[in-house]
Amino acid sequence: MPQHSHVRGAGILAACLLGTWLVWNARAEDTPGFNEARTRMVELDIARTGWAREGVKDERVLKAMRAVLRHEFVPESDRGEAYADRPLPIGHGQTISQPYIVAYMTEMLQLKPEHTVLEIGTGSGYQAAVLAEIVAKVYSIEIVKPLAERAAETLKKQGYETVEVKHGDGYFGWPEHAPFDAIIVTAAASHIPPPLVEQLKPGGRMAIPVGPPLQTQNLILVEKLEDGALRRRSVMPVRFVPLTRSKAEAE
Repeated sequence: MPQHSHVRGAGILAACLLGTWLVWNARAEDTPGFNEARTRMVELDIARTGWAREGVKDERVLKAMRAVLRHEFVPESDRGEAYADRPLPIGHGQTISQPYIVAYMTEMLQLKPEHTVLEIGTGSGYQAAVLAEIVAKVYSIEIVKPLAERAAETLKKQGYETVEVKHGDGYFGWPEHAPFDAIIVTAAASHIPPPLVEQLKPGGRMAIPVGPPLQTQNLILVEKLEDGALRRRSVMPVRFVPLTRSKAEAE
């Protein structure tokens, strides 16, 4: 070994660490004012129990909501409203969900660090990013191709390498990577898709809004018991955009 190779190696390591720090620091510090807005959002709109709704208590979920830069997942014209507790349009008739609902549905899944989660309806990628802060792997399907491409790009830019996005009809899930510890559906279905039930592990949980389009729906918790039996519970009334199907598959 050359005499000074360890010095050169240390220099390379230091450079790598500096590069990593610069990437992280740019992500964390180049958004003045947003950190405070994100903290207020979590404390006042998500964690606090308010009129007719229960605050989110899972500290892992709250930590994830503090960590994800929601303003990076909304159109630039709406960034001033990124931390308001309401949905925002993201184009193609779709929305980024209200932060409280994102947090609440995530808490419903009772996630663990080793879990693999399937998301139906990538949208902007925000929900996938929140999931990725908690679990080992996230597979996400989006039927609107431009949204799928944009979400994949945003997630990569934000460093979420454990999220894989696919353009396709989420009704059929992602059988190549099944079974999943948890499944989250971020658009309202007329019924619970049987393929998703099939791809849920025994002991797994699914959060899905069910009901007619453009009306009040029910947020349903589906639990798959160890013997394969299902237990369903209506959690709260919600309003989601409808689950879009490909024409060929829906007919």
